[in-house]
Amino acid sequence: MWRDSFRLQIFCLLMAVLAIVVLVHNFFQLEHLDDDTVSGSNWITENNVQHSLSQTNKTTRRPYCGYTQQTLSKREQEEQESLLTAIQWPKPPDGKIAFAQSTDPTHSDFVIVKPSRFFRVGDELEVLVRMRDFQGKPKQYGGDYLQARIHSPLLKAGAAGRIVDCHNGLYKVFFTLLWPGEVKVSVSLVHPSEAIQVLLRLREERPDRVYFKSSFKSGRYSESTECNVCLPGDLPVCNFTDPYTGEPWFCYKPRKLSCASRISHAKGGYLKGLVTKEESLFFQSHVNIKKPIPSSGPDSVIVKPKAFTDSSSINRAEDPTASPSGYYYEDQWRSRTRWISNFNKSDDITECLQGKVIHLFGDSTMRQWFEYLTAFVPDLVEFNLRSPKNVGPFMSVDLKHNILLKFRCHGPPIRFSTVFSSELRYIANELNGIVGGRNTIIAITIWSHFSTFPVEVYIRRLRNIRRSVIQLLDRSPETLIVIRTANVQELGPEVSLFNSDWYSFQLDSVMRKMFSGIAVHFVDAWEMSVAHYLPHNLHPQEVIVKNQIDAFLSYVCPLQT
Repeated sequence: MWRDSFRLQIFCLLMAVLAIVVLVHNFFQLEHLDDDTVSGSNWITENNVQHSLSQTNKTTRRPYCGYTQQTLSKREQEEQESLLTAIQWPKPPDGKIAFAQSTDPTHSDFVIVKPSRFFRVGDELEVLVRMRDFQGKPKQYGGDYLQARIHSPLLKAGAAGRIVDCHNGLYKVFFTLLWPGEVKVSVSLVHPSEAIQVLLRLREERPDRVYFKSSFKSGRYSESTECNVCLPGDLPVCNFTDPYTGEPWFCYKPRKLSCASRISHAKGGYLKGLVTKEESLFFQSHVNIKKPIPSSGPDSVIVKPKAFTDSSSINRAEDPTASPSGYYYEDQWRSRTRWISNFNKSDDITECLQGKVIHLFGDSTMRQWFEYLTAFVPDLVEFNLRSPKNVGPFMSVDLKHNILLKFRCHGPPIRFSTVFSSELRYIANELNGIVGGRNTIIAITIWSHFSTFPVEVYIRRLRNIRRSVIQLLDRSPETLIVIRTANVQELGPEVSLFNSDWYSFQLDSVMRKMFSGIAVHFVDAWEMSVAHYLPHNLHPQEVIVKNQIDAFLSYVCPLQT
């Protein structure tokens, strides 16, 4: 009798274990459905950390969203931790700083160290920046975000400076003097350190401040729902995570339609009321956003030519990490690491690109390249693909010279107007479909549309693109791949919360580190926009785009010396 009872207990125990196994199995099946309804994702807070995260994740930063977490290899985890450490920003000593104690560019100043010394081309110029608050008191900590350049307006010359934060309210700026004549110094406060802390908080806690939407349609009936990398709440969602790269993307499920009925993607809008009244004081145009800092004493020096040296070649440094990477002279960009040809005639561009296929991947700043080349080269005629304006994909063809130029935007998140669902492509997947070879040219830029997300989301995207780049170069080493960096833009109180130069600077720093040591080339759009005399613009004016194109084509058709 007791044996039968024992057997019954064992049987019940086994059935309980089996039920648990089936439940777990069903959970994972539910989580990884490709195109059906899955349970809604939840925001993760400090008091609600999901225990299903990979045990290899050692970061102490607040995780963004459960769906965006991925199991990283030891090497990937170490790289991510290293990247996040490299872009850590100094914080004020106290948690909350009153506006009166925040950095005031008008009370601050800069001085040229030894302005009366004898300067020659190639020398280094040092500038000391001294920060004060709105009460005129010296700041005792760092963390302000500055931009600096030297320039000679009559020569249309300019170069960016290298800024060092001394963490005590003082900053050192170093310039390499690259042309003779009178050289002026300009330093601007982009954001005070107190504003940076607000931007940090928004990046970590409010990645939903830009939201997206998708349209679903079946017959005459249609619905529109919100989409994002991660969605708050417990509503049913459609899982559009890419099966090849694992890039996450979700939309709330329509009430009556299936997930498979999605037809388009679009920018939804921008959230309001993101900052408190006190925090908004840190973001004021003409007060503490991109406000010039006055000089105390001379703001320029006289630079003499370098003796016994050909002025056309003195600045061609061999070090590819040279700072600055280049400079403007007579409105033409001169790289310090390589020769740049000036493609001033359309025939020069046609000769360079003859027989080539050029793939342009990225955002609207890469679309500028497509528009410039198509407009400037008469034989390059756009083929009407019936694509939405400013969205693409676009294609231009020169049948006479066998040139094919293509543009495609990167996959979500992307703040474009309507993009057909069938045209939402990830750069990594597109690269995997390219054969490559000596007549294949690829240009990539990806940065601006990731500014509202935690940096891990951007690292994931770059990791996928880098993997595809390495595979492409492995199978077709002669393929030329060029990366266009980020650029600075005009900022106001609202734009700063979504697309601040500080966000772009951080992402650009990550991108450069992740692609260092790989056989790709860079067009330094960042320094090209900082060093130029024109006002900052998300979409740089034509003269700057022309210099970017010259740098790009100089990789395609290097000058034979």
